[in-house]
Amino acid sequence: MVEPAQLSDPQDWVEKHGDYLFRSALLRVRNDVVAEEVVQETFLAALQAKERFAGQSSERTWLVGILKHKIMDHFRKSAREQTDPVEDVAQSNLPDQFDEGGHWRKGAAGPKAWADPSGALDRQQFWQALKMCLDKLPPRMASVFSLREIDDVPSEEICSTMKISKANLWVMLHRARMQLRRCLETSYMGVKSEK
Repeated sequence: MVEPAQLSDPQDWVEKHGDYLFRSALLRVRNDVVAEEVVQETFLAALQAKERFAGQSSERTWLVGILKHKIMDHFRKSAREQTDPVEDVAQSNLPDQFDEGGHWRKGAAGPKAWADPSGALDRQQFWQALKMCLDKLPPRMASVFSLREIDDVPSEEICSTMKISKANLWVMLHRARMQLRRCLETSYMGVKSEK
């Protein structure tokens, strides 16, 4: 039988996990100050909930789970405070290249094949390039993409949190994928774009 994981001293959490949590939050919220606040809220919530830690995951995994909830709380709050109307882009004339699961449709002009996609995910340069490309997207589009594709948050929850329609989500994800594809091909993969 596997022994349940134990929490370390909470005074060590910042040193052990702070940088990792900050980078993870920054990739999603794209703002240093907000990322710091979300990480602080994560540590506070973890401190308050440490007695409920069951030891079924590692300490870092537990903290990342709390961080994801705090990030969703941030997006919910931002959506409530948003004063400008959300552009409904459902009537866009974009080609329908993705299926409902976000995968390329058969026959669609997908991205060029990358030399070693599984190895690329492991390299820090890829994540730096992805962050740079995400920073070029409009903030809401980057947030929606990060929630759906990086954090695997269900579409219904994103729509509810961000106060957008499913069609709007679909178009935002499509546009984000296309722009990220172009950006990563040129900045990371060294592929010259065809015009």
